[in-house]
Amino acid sequence: MRLRWAWSGALLLAVVAGATGCSSFGYYAQSVGGHLDMMRRAKPVPAWVADSSTPEALRLRLQLAQRLRDFAVSELALPDNASYRRYADLGRASVVWNVVATPELSLVLKTWCFPVMGCVGYRGYFDQAGAEGLAAQLREQGLEVSVYGVPAYSTLGWTNWLGGDPLLNTFIQWPEPDLARLIFHELSHQVAYAADDTQFNESYATAVERLGAARWAQVSGHAAESPASARRRADFKALGLRARERLTAVYASTLSEADKRREKAAVMATLQAEYAALKANEWGGFAGYDGWMSRVNNAALAVQAAYDGLVPEFERLFERQGRDFARFHAEVKRLASLPKAERRAKLQALR
Repeated sequence: MRLRWAWSGALLLAVVAGATGCSSFGYYAQSVGGHLDMMRRAKPVPAWVADSSTPEALRLRLQLAQRLRDFAVSELALPDNASYRRYADLGRASVVWNVVATPELSLVLKTWCFPVMGCVGYRGYFDQAGAEGLAAQLREQGLEVSVYGVPAYSTLGWTNWLGGDPLLNTFIQWPEPDLARLIFHELSHQVAYAADDTQFNESYATAVERLGAARWAQVSGHAAESPASARRRADFKALGLRARERLTAVYASTLSEADKRREKAAVMATLQAEYAALKANEWGGFAGYDGWMSRVNNAALAVQAAYDGLVPEFERLFERQGRDFARFHAEVKRLASLPKAERRAKLQALR
């Protein structure tokens, strides 16, 4: 499985906002250094396109990305700024590695807090070794941990003065529908952001990328996601949702910890059995999610919930706004300004 999007990891913001403290200095230093290195490597797309040494396949993808970028502005009411107008080759498959963690008997993500951003359920590293080092410490504390590479992250528009978030080799060659979704998703983080509410932010961005990709396919006449791929994606999300619902019931029960562990093991065994049946009976042996399933734990399931948990509510909100993206974004920004409990109540009222 390819986890397509980094969370809106504005890694640079903590330092820009003046964060201090010896215990955090090393983390902030790698965040700033990694981001600035990426920016140094980036140059405007027209320069890449005009360069005779640019491979033709890359040139065509960059041109496609610019059409998607223009479409995001004209049709989806997403920001018209410097982001995704430059390209950088990082020479690696991921731009950052995220670390997420949960308790043994909970699906609640551990959070880390930063100035401006608020508290988020992940910690990102430009160096995989740094991520694995933190993961080892968290496991020693008895937490369940997931470490995964991500292809892109958003600085929420704060670095447009530096050239904005660039296109990267980590995703530029993705199939057209996937590339469209990523660009639309990351740009949406520049429109609305609620501090301390990762699920709100990511579910909104996921709704935008799904709605935007559908409109791109309709208006452009270009390739949409294949029915088989869409079905696998929906099946996989449903599989995870069922497991989360079962585990939530176990963890909230009055069972002893020992009994909860036994019930948890049974839920995980059912998850694996259901996945095997999907592969064999519905997917024709497709193995694209095997890696994720081999490492699935509370943390991995909690990450999945952050991206998907409120998507239906946002899609209903879009319908209520007359399928008008500008009105939709404005209403999401209004919701983001509310206290978290009030924000969630208004979204849940859409069910």
